[in-house]
Amino acid sequence: MRSVKERPETVGEVVSSERPFPCTSLQELAMADLAFVVTTIAVFALVALVAKGVTKL
Repeated sequence: MRSVKERPETVGEVVSSERPFPCTSLQELAMADLAFVVTTIAVFALVALVAKGVTKL
């Protein structure tokens, strides 16, 4: 095991498969983006309805 102060000697040591890497698929990212967009539209629609109701008072 190397000490913390030593620098890696090869590219293989820098780009190591032993490091934890988040495996997030493209489909999961797309679904998260879609959920964000739908939620944002719903919030704006709710604000518009509240504003419309306030103007009727």
